[in-house]
Amino acid sequence: MTESNGSDSPRQPGRRALDEEMPDWEKRFRAPRVSLPDWAEDAPERSLFVSNATGTYELYAWDRTTGEQRQVTDRPNGTTDGVLSPDGRWIWWFDDKDGDEFGIWRRQPFEGGPDEVAVPGLEASYSAGLALGRDGRTAVVGRSTDEEGTTIHLAREGEEPVEIYRHRESAGVGDLSHDGTLIAIEHTEHGDAMHPALRVLRPDGTTVAELDDTKGGTVELGLEVLGFAPVEGDTRLLVGHQRRGRWEPMVWDVATGEETDLSLDLPGDVSAEWFPDGSGLLIGHSYEARSELFRYDLATYGLTRIPTPRGTVSGATARPDGSVEYLWSSAAEPSAVRSTRGGVVLEPPGMKSPGSVPVEDAWVEGPGGRIHALIQKPEGATGPLPTVFDIHGGPTWHDSDSFAAGPAAWVDHGYAVVRVNYRGSTGYGRAWTDALKHRVGLIELEDIAAVREWAVASGLADPERLILTGGSWGGYLTLLGLGTQPDSWTLGIAAVPVADYVTAYHDEMEALKALDRTLFGGTPEEVPERFEASSPLTYVDQVKAPVYISAGVNDPRCPIRQIENYVKRLEARGAVHEVYRYDAGHGSLVVDERIKQFRLELDFAQRHLPK
Repeated sequence: MTESNGSDSPRQPGRRALDEEMPDWEKRFRAPRVSLPDWAEDAPERSLFVSNATGTYELYAWDRTTGEQRQVTDRPNGTTDGVLSPDGRWIWWFDDKDGDEFGIWRRQPFEGGPDEVAVPGLEASYSAGLALGRDGRTAVVGRSTDEEGTTIHLAREGEEPVEIYRHRESAGVGDLSHDGTLIAIEHTEHGDAMHPALRVLRPDGTTVAELDDTKGGTVELGLEVLGFAPVEGDTRLLVGHQRRGRWEPMVWDVATGEETDLSLDLPGDVSAEWFPDGSGLLIGHSYEARSELFRYDLATYGLTRIPTPRGTVSGATARPDGSVEYLWSSAAEPSAVRSTRGGVVLEPPGMKSPGSVPVEDAWVEGPGGRIHALIQKPEGATGPLPTVFDIHGGPTWHDSDSFAAGPAAWVDHGYAVVRVNYRGSTGYGRAWTDALKHRVGLIELEDIAAVREWAVASGLADPERLILTGGSWGGYLTLLGLGTQPDSWTLGIAAVPVADYVTAYHDEMEALKALDRTLFGGTPEEVPERFEASSPLTYVDQVKAPVYISAGVNDPRCPIRQIENYVKRLEARGAVHEVYRYDAGHGSLVVDERIKQFRLELDFAQRHLPK
């Protein structure tokens, strides 16, 4: 066994940016990229985006009138959580410590200047959402702590913040109406963290309206806030619901109670946001690992497709001139911010990322229905190949036909990559997403096992060279899979995993405790047999494959103590394993650190996989 930590100084960012000998896989990590720019509602030429141009992901201000771009934040471990005020005057950003997600909001003038505490009087916490008022003086701030649960505060400049909501269960700020008189929140007071209900409050905390789809039926249904209409005095709230077995939008007038069902004839999950004049909706449609955009006209009920290339739109926004900007990529083509006006909106500086190979679709019959898997392999290669099963996190997330440096790097080194949208994944309907309750982890692994069997039987994968890997929930499934399916995998690589579920529950942030209570049907004390059955620590003595684990020492989601418990059990039996600890939270925002971690993973695979 070997251990290392993040104290080894990686090379300085950009040191080899122009080095022609740099391999393509490293260029994909290093190439500057940008997020979809957010823009100020009342100053649309002012935008905020995230970029890794310096080698660390930070916030940037962009004045579209002058073209000037300015780096806003500069922290050793990066910053991605930022909000631009509707008047364009302020940039709010969340200041935590080395990725532990526990901190306070600070703000900085758009033009630059010193940072200041955004809401004096609020102690540090986990963030539970933020909504900023158009008056430039008002903010609704959500906080979560282990001691207090969730509290929501109304903050006005120059005044003490006022608490307007408190509950032990998880909740979050949804949106603030255009005129600042209505506040929409999502809450789980009913105890089901996967299916929130909605409440609309006045600024004094009194209730205006409620919407709860968990009542009056046996089927668990969730709701989400998509945003108030961007029109003065308009009381319409755009809401996501699951009443037809998938996510769809509807319009809810919180003053009258009227609900307008859009009844969009689109398979898969559908989301929406308002066009700036309130006349229509920008529809995002996600289905079978790909996505597309539409405009829905609220006057004519007409649905018009917005042309985008085949692949994944990971974010989109409608601009005041009626155009739409969107962040698009495919497995073969790197991401770019595009516009319906034509061309690329925001071009990152410096080195361009090489492309990769396209993804292929596979549908495999599994114990709970057809499973969708995405396959990439070296161009022209024929199997059986050493194969990486790269398992996504979440668990309520999904792999898509989008660009990712990690899978592309494995392909460059001769591996096939298989990504599985197991039960629990989004984009395949509510029943598929909700199926993993109570037999947590075990259900997902049944689907992964079915795809593994297909990959071997089809001739794609070499059964003697199979790597199970993933991060977060994917890391958890990796360790659980190595213990419950010990003869199926040649080695495992787990990043920021759940390893000892009982200890993880007690150490994790409160919002994740609530999710775990929903998934398992109670606490470890209330349903010990379920936590035991789903914990990798239960099966650690059955692990045969070499194991590599990486962990952030400040991680509030998959805390370090429970990983150390698992590692000690591996040590006690002399199992082959390696551990890498780094000084950050649930992943790193530093490009050099990400490259270092992939090198360590690749080296581990090359040393332990049969030739």
